Amino acid sequence: MKWPTLRRHYGLFLEVLSYRIISVYASLIAVAATVLLSVSAFAAQKVIVKAGIFQISIPVSQLEHFAETGEMSSSLSKVVKATKQDPPVIRHTLTHEVAVDFLFLERALNHPLGELLLDKLGEVVHTPSNQANRQALRSAVVLSAAADNKISLLEVIQNYPTSEVEVEGERIIDAAEHLRRFSDGLKALQQRLPRIP
Repeated sequence: MKWPTLRRHYGLFLEVLSYRIISVYASLIAVAATVLLSVSAFAAQKVIVKAGIFQISIPVSQLEHFAETGEMSSSLSKVVKATKQDPPVIRHTLTHEVAVDFLFLERALNHPLGELLLDKLGEVVHTPSNQANRQALRSAVVLSAAADNKISLLEVIQNYPTSEVEVEGERIIDAAEHLRRFSDGLKALQQRLPRIP
């Protein structure tokens, strides 16, 4: 085969290859957009707060309102009394953000050390059935970090992929510490990045 013919075939090959790569990326972007736009359909609508034998279900919107304004609904007021927690401390716990690297986070949460961090957070925030906690939390944490590389307990609750999420009310303050440790653990894990498959 002559050199000009070979160059032309090679050029056509690269053109077809780049077209296919662009098609694959376009498909992936379309799928990602569809998933992200439909996330709200799967996000938690209610929070079941447990405190000893006491259990109450409140809409996530009441937590959002409390986090924004500091005003409590009667249901939320009952929860606060049952958990014997200070309202400003709970508000801070819900809204306190910790910084994470979104791209690393996605990868790290599938590593055994990342799963250990999820399990620790899952002691406070989990599914009502206590099944598939790790997977649900992974989804909620990743979605929470997607927009701004930060996560808060309120965002995790808002992005929880089940209609209800259960929170251990007496340990809600621990959740802030778990999130801080979670962030610190991810930073430590990031230092070992070359060793993570």
